[in-house]
Amino acid sequence: MEVKFNNRDPVYLQVVRHFKEEIVAGRFAKGQVIPSRRELAGTMHINPNTAQKAYKEMEEQGLIVTEGNSPSRITSDERVLQAIRGELIADAVDAFVASIQNIQVPVDELLAIVKDRIEDSYGKQAREGSGDDRG
Repeated sequence: MEVKFNNRDPVYLQVVRHFKEEIVAGRFAKGQVIPSRRELAGTMHINPNTAQKAYKEMEEQGLIVTEGNSPSRITSDERVLQAIRGELIADAVDAFVASIQNIQVPVDELLAIVKDRIEDSYGKQAREGSGDDRG
């Protein structure tokens, strides 16, 4: 579980975001058991108290469920999962818009460029995933 932490945001919130990204990308499935707090702290090289704080935050957001002494699991609540996806997309779009607003590119031109770049990126991912390295 490789995460590159930045110096701007609290580490526990970066851990929460990492889990959200893993879920949206399909690398964590709904209902999947996740590492214990201690295991997470060890694999991410973070303080166990930071891992505990991240899990508490994820529980409060409904991202994970912990019942009794059972291991924590990714939520199966489809509404929560869709909200997480929407949140990550909105954050990415907001960051993109903020970074490009001073250039004043016409929307149609910008959408065409974004569409091409995304299609190229998805195509490259597909080729790398299939072992095809032509590109």
